[in-house]
Amino acid sequence: MAHLFIKQAKAYAKTRPTYPPELFRFIASKTRSYDLVWDVGTGNGQAIPPLAEMFKNVVATDTSSKQLEFAPKLPNVKYHLTPHNLSIDQIHQNIGPKSTVDLVTIAQALHWFDPAKFYDQVKYVLKKPNGVIAAWCYTTPLVDPNMDSVFEQFYRVNLGPFWEEERKFVETGYIDLDFPFKPVNKSGHTGPYEFEAHKVMSLEDFVTYIQSLSAYINAKENGVELLTDEVLEEFKHAWNYGNGTNWGSDEKLVKFPIYLRIGKVGN
Repeated sequence: MAHLFIKQAKAYAKTRPTYPPELFRFIASKTRSYDLVWDVGTGNGQAIPPLAEMFKNVVATDTSSKQLEFAPKLPNVKYHLTPHNLSIDQIHQNIGPKSTVDLVTIAQALHWFDPAKFYDQVKYVLKKPNGVIAAWCYTTPLVDPNMDSVFEQFYRVNLGPFWEEERKFVETGYIDLDFPFKPVNKSGHTGPYEFEAHKVMSLEDFVTYIQSLSAYINAKENGVELLTDEVLEEFKHAWNYGNGTNWGSDEKLVKFPIYLRIGKVGN
């Protein structure tokens, strides 16, 4: 699905939320060692800085060279442009030998993968026992009651017909996604565990975020402009409700609910 994001890579990098520190602290607390993490589907590297602080080495892969252009360049991070499905030889070349990875992370991307093939790769590279896989997604952003009501209608009616089938897993917070790994703690389950990302955005930023969504890109490629003048006026009224400010001038704290699945491999 890399083609969906190539044209929107800059907008994606600018408007997507930064993941909260507590998410990474929770994940890191479940690993036994901190030598190597593989960030799969890294995109523009939103998860990279905190991972690079916690782990000695980070390998990040993606199928989009355009997305990787916007990823942060850090001394202990190596980026690789890879095909969608990696062979064992490619895993050895780009990631590492069998049972050498402490943690595999997948941010907002697991629903695009072929689960059976990908999980075989994960089980191959993770250290045994107790190598950890952590996959998370974030769902519909929340602004305030006025804007949330308008956006929910737009999301369901306008964007809805243009989402890919895989998007259904994001809508349910990955709870319905196959995840054949062992719990990392005594809870007896692999999640989803809930977190929240925050981002200060103007209405212009929020609209740019919408333009980075795969459903919007799909509609655009099919000759449909979802952000019509009528829709934008409705957004403007809801965003600036009660204060009379001009387009995009009022910044708001936007919340993105995050849902984490986390597990480990056995012997």
